[in-house]
Amino acid sequence: ENVSLPFKLYCLTVMTLVAATYTVALRYTRTVETELYFSTTAVCITEVIKLFLSVGILAKETGSLARLITSLKENVFGSPTELLKLSVPSLVYALQNNMAFVALSNLDAAVYQVTYQLKIPCTALCTVLMLNRTLSKLQWFSVFMLCGGVTLVQWKPAQATKVQVEQNPWLGFGAIAVAVLCSGFAGVYFEKVLKSSDTSLWVRNIQMYLSGIVVTLFGVYMSDGAQVLEKGFFYGYTYYVWFVIFLASVGGLYTSVVVKYTDNIMKGFSAAAAIVLSTVASVILFGLQITVTFSLGALLVCISIYLYGLPRQDTTKIQPSETKSSKERLATV
Repeated sequence: ENVSLPFKLYCLTVMTLVAATYTVALRYTRTVETELYFSTTAVCITEVIKLFLSVGILAKETGSLARLITSLKENVFGSPTELLKLSVPSLVYALQNNMAFVALSNLDAAVYQVTYQLKIPCTALCTVLMLNRTLSKLQWFSVFMLCGGVTLVQWKPAQATKVQVEQNPWLGFGAIAVAVLCSGFAGVYFEKVLKSSDTSLWVRNIQMYLSGIVVTLFGVYMSDGAQVLEKGFFYGYTYYVWFVIFLASVGGLYTSVVVKYTDNIMKGFSAAAAIVLSTVASVILFGLQITVTFSLGALLVCISIYLYGLPRQDTTKIQPSETKSSKERLATV
């Protein structure tokens, strides 16, 4: 785990740029192109590509085809327990995505954007409780500042629902609470699995992406099964759609690298920076108007990233559970 700071910064920077480019490209395919594709099939194809890329990187890591096959037999096909362990985050992420959809259907967009940012402090809380880490008061302050900054960046005035649709606010808030908890738990759970053994990162990725393919195929069947059978799995796919899928695949791989060598909180900061960059790009490409709230939010995001990055105790490794109890770690806040 002892990688250099420049390498960590490189991974965070690449992840930020890829995530920002992905957001802009996704917006283009969903708003500019006239023929929409099935997003569920795109997610499934993304998992397949991530699986093949991980196998390719593992092949380079092992050095020969024979060693690759041996590694896959021992760590993937010969370890059903490990496969089951890595299916947990896939299932939880699937639940999170569905709950986010339910929440957005029952809450105004502005309320949804504000409440969904609670996933940032929730991730920090899961990091403290599940990985036996401690965060300083300044780090907690920067986490909540980041939460507020991202909220302001994504805030769009007068977003009350214009169409008269029946909404259930209690159902919406309940769904958003489940989505927030799923986001924090799944990310930290995957980080714990990665850092609790010497198993290769790419083996872990293969294990997770195999279960991810099964979960996303089920999602295709449940959401768009009839239409996919009628129009085809790749209906509406263009070069831009494939570009979006490629970015999502590369972004997923870099996310696992960032989680392995930094932590989920830093991943959140990187994602926040990507939101700011993608919004600035949208101003240039789509004529989006910069508002005072966006400018203030972007400033808060930048300040929070700086504050969290100040010299501190290393939080990228899992600490022994006997060092402090959960209550003691929370008491330090």
